[in-house]
Amino acid sequence: MQKITRWIVPLAALFALGAFIYISPPGLLGKADAVGYAVCHRISERSFHIGARQLPMCARDTGTFTSAGITLLLLALFKPKRAGMPAKKIIFSLIALFLFWAFDGSNSYLYLIKQTYEGALSQIPNAYIPNNTLRLLTGTGMGMGMGTVLYAAFNQTAWKKLDMRPALKEWRDLGILVGILFLIALAILSESIIVLYPIAFISVFGVLVLLSLIFSVVWMMIMRQENSFTSLKEMWIALTAGFTLALIMLIVIDLLRFRMTGTWGAFPMS
Repeated sequence: MQKITRWIVPLAALFALGAFIYISPPGLLGKADAVGYAVCHRISERSFHIGARQLPMCARDTGTFTSAGITLLLLALFKPKRAGMPAKKIIFSLIALFLFWAFDGSNSYLYLIKQTYEGALSQIPNAYIPNNTLRLLTGTGMGMGMGTVLYAAFNQTAWKKLDMRPALKEWRDLGILVGILFLIALAILSESIIVLYPIAFISVFGVLVLLSLIFSVVWMMIMRQENSFTSLKEMWIALTAGFTLALIMLIVIDLLRFRMTGTWGAFPMS
């Protein structure tokens, strides 16, 4: 079985990558748009723009996936193979960030319904007028939590020798990570093309890494390879399979959404 997968998985990856390149809009930003198209509504008014061109994802999802991708990268570089979930005091902070994200998202969605359908839900007041700054900041907090939890879950599944120390154990660990992500969020809010152009691809990197790690964990469980690896080199098949499954999921969602809407733009709201 392992000999077969050594051939099938790379071929499937090439096929999926070729299919994604074929169906997606032209250009690097077009490919990035196709990734965002599968996970985000892409409403222009709720997105940052490079000139007249909106980023691949809305402000909230830009914050979420940029933050998640950078969180995973930083933890992998500075807290390698740490498999413990964050300390309880850190978990409470991550839960608070999730609640802020959920509250702002609900308030924003209520505002969107009222804008789109005149008279709808008029009896329910908005807590405040939503804006892209709050969307970005709450998304950044959510992404940090997603990245932190997924990092621990992946390490718990992959490694033969487990290091159960949390990657985020002390307030100092959390503070450094929050500080870095907050500075990145401030840079995004400057709306400088020098910042937004790389952020367009960093956010897409976050989507691909999150989905690839999730599907890699699923692959390990299906193939009964949990806790059997000692290095990334050894798990190249599992990681490639995860990336392939992530691409296939994006392709299927893209095709279904394009069939429904006929456009690579935002969901029609009326």
